[in-house]
Amino acid sequence: MMVNAAPVLGPVDPYLIPALDGVAYGLLLFVAASGLVFCFGVANILNLAHGTLYAIGAYTAAALLDGGWAMLLVALGVGVVASAGAGGLLAGLLAPVARRDHLTQALLTFGVALAGGSLLVTAFGPDSLPVRIPAALDGSVVLAGHRYAAYRLVFIGVAALLALLLYLAVSRTRAGMLVRAAVDDADMVACLGVNPARIRLGVLTAAGALAGAAGVLGAPIIGPAPTTADNVLLLSLVVVVLGGLGSVRGTLLAALAVGEIQSLGVALAPTAAPFLLFAAMAVVLAVRARGLSGRWLRPRLGGTA
Repeated sequence: MMVNAAPVLGPVDPYLIPALDGVAYGLLLFVAASGLVFCFGVANILNLAHGTLYAIGAYTAAALLDGGWAMLLVALGVGVVASAGAGGLLAGLLAPVARRDHLTQALLTFGVALAGGSLLVTAFGPDSLPVRIPAALDGSVVLAGHRYAAYRLVFIGVAALLALLLYLAVSRTRAGMLVRAAVDDADMVACLGVNPARIRLGVLTAAGALAGAAGVLGAPIIGPAPTTADNVLLLSLVVVVLGGLGSVRGTLLAALAVGEIQSLGVALAPTAAPFLLFAAMAVVLAVRARGLSGRWLRPRLGGTA
């Protein structure tokens, strides 16, 4: 229901809208960071080009959305296919170094990210681009006497559904079983007639598709700009580290926590907000981490989703 009435504030209400923004922001980060979880947890690839895959989806949304539902579906399809294709291409580039150390992988994917970012800026320009959402969602709804963006509310529902489907795909399907088996014992999977290299290709392609979907659907929240890829990559890395590498449920909880810290931090402590997220990460690492080779930071997809 669209509204024009002025909001009525209550004792707790001032933090309702920032809290909802935190949920929307956190779910967006979860969908974007999930691909990064699978890249490391299954393919054992440290992919620093993941933010660029999100940016491809975001720029696709800016280029194709015209305020109608049909073009939203078209943009979603194009963005997913383009980012999935980029993920598959990345898998091909990484094949020669897949078994080498993470520093080599990081350097290669960082170079790909720089090249991809330059191509996007060349194609779309150096400025931030507006995104036209469907006209039916370009309004607000009443929540506890406040007006809240309708698109963000719908996005929360869609992203929550994607999170549920992702969890079920990993924990309940044959493809998910193969993914988890490849984490536990890739050699045994190979003995069963499944090529681990194909699993790695499928995982990187699926990671690209997730990032592309997040980019298209999340473009009104984290829009297309020259810094988008870097920002999404940085926040995704924070989410993955806080959630535990390879844990889908941990990644979801960490993403929601990051979203709330970002949104409520601005409302409660604007001057300290830029530092709250990294302070929280430092505390978690100090309490739980045992170093990059410690048990907490090892991939855990094989044991649990």
